[in-house]
Amino acid sequence: MSSEPISLSTALASFDALWSPRIVTRVNDYDVRIAKVAGEHVWHAHDDTDEFFLVLDGELHISLREPEGERTVKLPQGAVFTVPRGTEHRPYAPSGAAILMFEPTGTPTVGDRHDEIPEHVDATTGHALST
Repeated sequence: MSSEPISLSTALASFDALWSPRIVTRVNDYDVRIAKVAGEHVWHAHDDTDEFFLVLDGELHISLREPEGERTVKLPQGAVFTVPRGTEHRPYAPSGAAILMFEPTGTPTVGDRHDEIPEHVDATTGHALST
């Protein structure tokens, strides 16, 4: 990783793909990823790790399936939220957003368990396929 400061706005401007996180740096055994998001992602869960979200721009909604039932948290710009390990969740951004995530290196974007993945998404990485 770079030993120089990283501009998140410059990094975000370097790609257009949605739901296709880019690693901007690493901290110990964790990736710091940024992504542009719009519309819905798939329902999924990470069995062995929490998932941290920071909204850099726009608003992100995260639907959660919890023992008490289903709920949605709304994260405006500047808000953070951690989805606990094992919790099924579905991020979506009705009007688009830019987010930063903090996850163990190698964590698949679509989690360990997930709904059917749309044809335009790589089932291994969760990244959008080039068209």
